[in-house]
Amino acid sequence: MKLVIQRTERASVSVDGKEVGAIGKGFLVLLGVGAEDTEADCERLAKKLIGLRIFEDENGKTNLSLKDVNGSLLIISQFTLYADCRKGNRPNFLMAKEPKEAERLYEYFCELCSREIHVEKGVFGAEMRVELVNSGPFTIILE
Repeated sequence: MKLVIQRTERASVSVDGKEVGAIGKGFLVLLGVGAEDTEADCERLAKKLIGLRIFEDENGKTNLSLKDVNGSLLIISQFTLYADCRKGNRPNFLMAKEPKEAERLYEYFCELCSREIHVEKGVFGAEMRVELVNSGPFTIILE
């Protein structure tokens, strides 16, 4: 499982011109599910994500979590995080989990996070338009 986490001032996602998810302060998370990923990976990374302390405290140190700042998550499925571009110029996605199981794990991951924090989502498998005001910029990759 791969997560690209961007600290946001605000972010939104639209499908067919209609906004389907939006947050203010929080994290935009691009989530890719790999062929070998399991529910245990979802559980481990959801816990890590919720606990990340990358918001500034009163002393300007990155020491506060999503809960500390009353932040939210916008989680977008992103199978292209598993693109393999080592051979040729056309990426292959053989390392990504097949769509039906990937969607199940994506939904499970979102549900785990929503137990702790407000979660907005994109639409799995849809052509989406994502808008982001990255705070920092601050971007972290978790695997």
